[in-house]
Order: sequence, then structure tokens, then C-alpha cells
Amino acid sequence: MLILASKSPRRKELLSLMTADFRIIPAVGEERADKSLPPDEYVRELARHKAEEIAAQYPNDTVIGADTVVSVNGEILGKPKDAVDAKRMLRLLSGREHHVYTGVYVISPEKKISFAEDTAVRFFELSDKEIEDYTATGEPFDKAGAYGIQDAGALLVSGITGDYYNVMGLPVGRLARELKNMY
Repeated sequence: MLILASKSPRRKELLSLMTADFRIIPAVGEERADKSLPPDEYVRELARHKAEEIAAQYPNDTVIGADTVVSVNGEILGKPKDAVDAKRMLRLLSGREHHVYTGVYVISPEKKISFAEDTAVRFFELSDKEIEDYTATGEPFDKAGAYGIQDAGALLVSGITGDYYNVMGLPVGRLARELKNMY
């Protein structure tokens, strides 16, 4: 059985593009990794913790752990703590290019694989009103970097280079190929 160690509705939706045959069993342990690591290593470490937690309970299954962060000017942005933090993040991203990293860690009874996908995203220059209005939607609060490209956050984005689904939280094209190569 394939298990996704995440409670993210977006990851569930994206994994269902690959297969309908999976279970959702969210990892509940505290997410911790050394923020001094490069962003790609940082997200792989977070994904590893999630996958290992669930794989310990289901050792005969294949478990996928994933985590996503935004990186700009060397700062790793996770989910905002509150509205003030969300507005700070959006101001930081305004008019700039940033990178979205999703780390994926897969554990099966036979193998382990790990990778990180990097997508460059450019934001329009945002006015204070645009930041206020977007924050008021409530969207920023459960998303790395305080925006979701698949919803109203799309209005902030002037362009991307790389995997769109990676920005949503799961690089399904690459994951499908990696899983195919595992078996």
C-alpha cells in the first residue's frame, strides 16, 4: 500500500493525479531541521522525518513524506505564525524572484529515495493594499511563504520557471518517475 504522510489537501489532490490507491496517514511529530542547511537539504530532512515516523508504524508499505518551503535572499520561509508574519513575508517576496523547494522522501520495504525540486517564482510588485487584501482572504496562513499559487495567490505571481505542482507542494511528475524507478 502507498501511504502519504501528510494532512495537506493539496498533496492528497496531487497524489491522486498519479493513483487512487493510497492512504493518508499524517505524521504528527514536531517538524524540526537545522535552518542553516541549504533549503533543498532542509526540506529533504523535514520530509525524511515525516516518512520515517509513518514507516515505523507501517514497515511493509511505501511511505511518502514531503515538505515545502520558500527561500528568498537566503532566508527560509515556512508557514506564517500570524497576519503580521504573513504580511512581512509577502513584502519580502514583492517584486522579487524566490525559490520554492519541495523535499520528498520515500521509504519502501526495499529502498529509500530522497530528492528536492526547486521552482523559481517571480512576484509582481505588491502594494500595501494588495498585501492587506490577500492576507484578509485567510489563504496565507497554512502555506509556506504565505501564499498559495493555486488560489488567489496566483494574482501575485508574474511568472514561474519549473514545476507548477512543486509550488503547490508535490512535484508529481518527478515523484511518478522516481516511484517507477523504485520497482
